[in-house]
Amino acid sequence: MLDPHAALPFAAAVHPLARPAQRLTWDSREASPEVAFVALPGEKMHGNRFVEAALAAGAPFVLTDLDVERAVRVPDAQRALFDWARHERANNQLVVGITGSAGKTTAKSYVAAALDAHFMPVFNTLPAIACFLIELGGSHKPLVVEMGIDRVGEMAELVDLVRPDVGVITTIGATHLETLGTVENVAFEKGHILRDVSGQPLRGSPGALVGAQAAAYFSGTPTYGFGDATFAGKDLHVTPEGATFTFAGQTVSLPHAATVQAEAAVLGLALAQAAGLPLNEAAERMAAVQVPGGRYRVYPGRYTVIDDAYNASPIAVTAALDALSGFPGRRVSVLGRMLELGETERALHAEVGAYGRAKADVTYGVGAFAAELGERAYRTVPELLAALLADTQDGDVILVKASRGISWTPEQRAAEGVGLDTVVGALLAGQEEKG
Repeated sequence: MLDPHAALPFAAAVHPLARPAQRLTWDSREASPEVAFVALPGEKMHGNRFVEAALAAGAPFVLTDLDVERAVRVPDAQRALFDWARHERANNQLVVGITGSAGKTTAKSYVAAALDAHFMPVFNTLPAIACFLIELGGSHKPLVVEMGIDRVGEMAELVDLVRPDVGVITTIGATHLETLGTVENVAFEKGHILRDVSGQPLRGSPGALVGAQAAAYFSGTPTYGFGDATFAGKDLHVTPEGATFTFAGQTVSLPHAATVQAEAAVLGLALAQAAGLPLNEAAERMAAVQVPGGRYRVYPGRYTVIDDAYNASPIAVTAALDALSGFPGRRVSVLGRMLELGETERALHAEVGAYGRAKADVTYGVGAFAAELGERAYRTVPELLAALLADTQDGDVILVKASRGISWTPEQRAAEGVGLDTVVGALLAGQEEKG
């Protein structure tokens, strides 16, 4: 339970009716008798406008500068939240921070399983991470924190908040170029995770790690993966049923996994080994990992659906296409628009489309760059879906991947070729009907 008096070092006063909570939220719609509300500044309005609604919903306390019932009063709620998070995080002996242009959530899932750790849910913003650290920073388990950025300076802010003992970069590629400009800038900004708050390289075993793909950007930093990596898995075999390999003599089997998942498992085992945990137990936990929907989830049946539709960037799409190419049967790629690629977006879509044509037997594209992405190009998602469902055959293996466009309306997503989870849903429904 979160005692509101725990915030007293950062608060002016705690209302006598304030009571402990199980969780924190900055979204007043989630406030309840178990969930306290933090009134943060927003892009359009301040959370103070929703304090009364949170109290009416039964929030045990509210972190705010307002003089209201059940208030934990502070001059600045955001600063107080972050200071409270740093205080709680200091109680934990091992915090792993993970970033990268692709594969963050996958790596987080496997590392958390290997370490038997608490891990961040889907959200990876500063407020979400702060709430996570407050809720779980006092636990005896390690913490695994996904740290995504989309602007200059954000990773430095995240490092100051999380202060990871181990910093990991999975991959470096063309992501968020509208704000970060170049891939080199992406590498520079994400590279802050490999250093402590004073800017010095993380020390310890292993301290800082990068995936083999990202090694060229971080000379001298220990690597993980296969081949000549510092922490290397051996004898990797990937089939439609999954991936197997060995690490330090331990055999690992990952159902329905591809190379990306195997690399994440190597990372998990390297960190488990450094923490002194039994590798056989870590391998067992990783074999049971279920990544969140949309992140390379394989659904076998009369035809196989690979749901990788949560998000997309050039490096993530090419990795998914590599995995698709290893399946038997007719391989079908269904690709939509990749967002935030800046002035080079058409060229990058064309490169990905060419790669898709080399890896898949049938290629579909949808949205603004449909023709670049697939030989069968459709302007909108409904048009694509009608053609795809009519053409699907037993034995096909169908990969679905695009950016989310999470802030767009369903109509905008359909028109722009993003948010292809609707395509996955229709395919799975059709799979059940055929079955």
